[in-house]
Amino acid sequence: MQVIVSDLSHSFPGTGVLFTSLGFTLNAGDLVAITGPSGSGKSTLLSLLAKWEVPVSGTVEWHGIESVGWVFQNPHGTPGRTALDHVTLPLLAKGAPRSVAEDEAYAIMERFALGTVADRPFAALSGGEAQRLMLARAVAKAPSLLLVDEPTAQLDRSAAHTVNSVLGELALADAIVVVATHDADTRVACPIEYDLATYALNESA
Repeated sequence: MQVIVSDLSHSFPGTGVLFTSLGFTLNAGDLVAITGPSGSGKSTLLSLLAKWEVPVSGTVEWHGIESVGWVFQNPHGTPGRTALDHVTLPLLAKGAPRSVAEDEAYAIMERFALGTVADRPFAALSGGEAQRLMLARAVAKAPSLLLVDEPTAQLDRSAAHTVNSVLGELALADAIVVVATHDADTRVACPIEYDLATYALNESA
């Protein structure tokens, strides 16, 4: 399983070049941080990797990628449903019996330090808990390529710390995980980093 990015450049009408000559290869098991200043194109690059956006030049090739998952900056859930329900649902959708799905969902939640809030409605979760729940739900969906956009951007430092402390749980042997972030602690949690500022500087050199 691979995502191969070759000589990628992108801009939008009326704007300057976000990045140019970007190239790397992502392999199954990789946990990657995409960093750079605000406006450098981190979220745009996620859209390009997902093939939701077409690059101005260059290519994004998928090999063995069967599904894409996305965790957005702002956690979205069903207010009255429990945290456990949110993680159980994608397992039920894949055909698991409810008892099996709930056991597996709870085990995933434990990895994200959410076992104690499993029965709590989504509306009663803190910001950090809700964001970790979205990460846990994404793991339950088991996409080939998981894209996480600024997971701590809307959180205070304490909540951001709790999210960063479990990001390593996203590293999956049979998936590629890419995290766009401006948070230094999030960057440290990811073994691989690509800094878009480097590619922007290449453009202006």
